[in-house]
Amino acid sequence: QQLLAFEHQLASVPAAMARHALRAPAQAAGAARRRAMRLLGLGLAVGGIGYVVRESEAWTLATADLRSGTGENRSVTLPDGTQLVLASASAVDLRYTAGERLIVLRAGEILVTSAPGPAPAAPLRVRSRQGTVQALGTRFSVRQDAGASHVAVFEGAVDIRPAQAGAAPQRIAAGQRTSFTASGVQPPATVPDSAAAWSRGILVADAMPLGELTAELARYRPGLLRCGPAVAGLRVSGVFSLHDTDRALHNLTLSLPVAVTYRTRYWVSVHAR
Repeated sequence: QQLLAFEHQLASVPAAMARHALRAPAQAAGAARRRAMRLLGLGLAVGGIGYVVRESEAWTLATADLRSGTGENRSVTLPDGTQLVLASASAVDLRYTAGERLIVLRAGEILVTSAPGPAPAAPLRVRSRQGTVQALGTRFSVRQDAGASHVAVFEGAVDIRPAQAGAAPQRIAAGQRTSFTASGVQPPATVPDSAAAWSRGILVADAMPLGELTAELARYRPGLLRCGPAVAGLRVSGVFSLHDTDRALHNLTLSLPVAVTYRTRYWVSVHAR
């Protein structure tokens, strides 16, 4: 009950207040955030739930340097000119100093396009829970899931260094994608050009299983979207809007033997017709 109440308070912060906080000078915002975290952590520790709250998705999004809301794609230009696009419900921290250019991916997915021109002295890196991805003059995406990180390279190349000591690094070239854990990197596979279409607000499916497609749509809408096991294996091809997921679900019913049931706006099921 305490956790639910806390997350409700985070979700109810007025948008104008949130924007003001995000636009505050980085140093002042960072200091205020650290003070708030210390005070809140002290109070929650008494009840034994401080760690759980800090690891929750609501806490991750609320305390990140940059974040995007559910259903929102957010584009940002970083201090070095690098272009960053945050997918729905994503969060990053920035560690930019004279000797470091680090993007810490805390939740969700990002598309990174490194700045053109001569490379700065400090390499551009993205750190996930499982390791670090270093850009080599490139355009690439990184996605954080519960047990692994996923990388797709569209231009240039990246070096992936798993977090575990002794794990072998691996270079991934343009046109490849892979997944990695803290202990190792999976063999690369071919990445379709449409894999970054989400940054333009669309989902391109090419014989994609319906269960996988609905899971992607679920990332762009609040509440619960389920796909019944009887239809999860149906193959879907088409272009779907991530900004209007209700329309995307309706279009599925026009080409597949499925129906969509809305118990509420936030509880939706896709099942056999």
